[in-house]
Amino acid sequence: MKVLVIGSGGREHALVWKIAQSPLVTKVFCAPGNPGIAELAENIPLKVDDLPGLLAFAQKEQIGLTVVGPELPLSLGIVDLFEDHGLTVFGARKNAAIIEASKAFSKDLMKKYHVPTAAYEVFSEIEPAIAFLDTLGLPVVVKADGLAAGKGVIIAQTREEAVASVTDMLSGNAFGNAGSRVVIEEFLRGEEASFLAFTDGKNIIPLASAQDHKAIFDGDQGPNTGGMGAYSPAPVVTPAIHEKVMQEVMRRTVDGMAAEGRPYKGVLYAGLMIDGGEIKTLEFNARFGDPECQPLLMRMKSDIVPILLATAAGDISSINLEWHDKAAVCVVMAAGGYPGDYRKGDEISGLEQAAAIDDLFVFHAGTASKDGAYCTNGGRVLGVTALGNTVQDAIARAYQGVAAITWTGVQYRTDIGKKALGR
Repeated sequence: MKVLVIGSGGREHALVWKIAQSPLVTKVFCAPGNPGIAELAENIPLKVDDLPGLLAFAQKEQIGLTVVGPELPLSLGIVDLFEDHGLTVFGARKNAAIIEASKAFSKDLMKKYHVPTAAYEVFSEIEPAIAFLDTLGLPVVVKADGLAAGKGVIIAQTREEAVASVTDMLSGNAFGNAGSRVVIEEFLRGEEASFLAFTDGKNIIPLASAQDHKAIFDGDQGPNTGGMGAYSPAPVVTPAIHEKVMQEVMRRTVDGMAAEGRPYKGVLYAGLMIDGGEIKTLEFNARFGDPECQPLLMRMKSDIVPILLATAAGDISSINLEWHDKAAVCVVMAAGGYPGDYRKGDEISGLEQAAAIDDLFVFHAGTASKDGAYCTNGGRVLGVTALGNTVQDAIARAYQGVAAITWTGVQYRTDIGKKALGR
């Protein structure tokens, strides 16, 4: 069977890496892919939002399974389009992908179906938004309603910062149309975790637990990014918390979406805040997290293709997922200046030395190839991902890989996985 993966980041490199291992697969294509992906798959120069082009390619090549990586094509309805043409595709349909495409929708859904979340209000005008701000304590969270590549959330420490964020978004300066409505919510304290599950709209199969590191600097300081690293398993997700998340978050959300006439099929990602034995849902994503996907797929023992096919077909009731006992850690290496204006075109050295380390894989995110060498071409450039018998072992191995790789202005966090060691 031929498989097409849509996307070009570290998440898609991990998906291609895992899918290519399946005995069911004869060839993998990736659109548009990146130079690292090109070592495992044939890259196709089609943009993720070129839905007609992607459809024509899948039909011409008789693709047996299409796997959608990023949120943009899901929100544009690529799954609807492919299914309407009789193609097998993994991902949420447009009316279900709204759970990520509109934060206001997802908050209202959580409220209606009693999914635990922060107190909030939704605004499209500046004055009432600021009036509501003044009823909440500080810090306060301001979110752009629409898709903003993981960067549409501002944790404002002062009233001035909160007012500026609201004004910027609602006046269209920040995030364009994505910020034409804002969600303002109370700041939650605790420890974050990422909880992902496959669902066919009825049955739910959880993936292993994971934890992302959103802020750019050590100690969770500085502005939010798309994610600076992740590890799995996350000890903060105890067996009791796991059961609670399955019942109060995943079950209620999947059933709620079905009741709304928006059956959810694909991978559902809940961003959680855990404080003692209490859980609150920060957000939902309609796809694999990036960088959580990288350590999760390195830990997945099962062939991923059967569950992707079963999810697409709408029945995962007979699927069992097996996981390696080992831990996995991904450290993101980013370009200088990220998440603001960042450098491009710096040559990357040390990839071969890192590749020689056992149980370590370097996933490409923002790279390009130039004169036979790899160079930086994005904010998040590489995801150095390692397995270890414990989280501590995996951290040590991942940073051994990071130490081997360099380029001008490279930046990365030095504390990925540290919270797990505290437990």
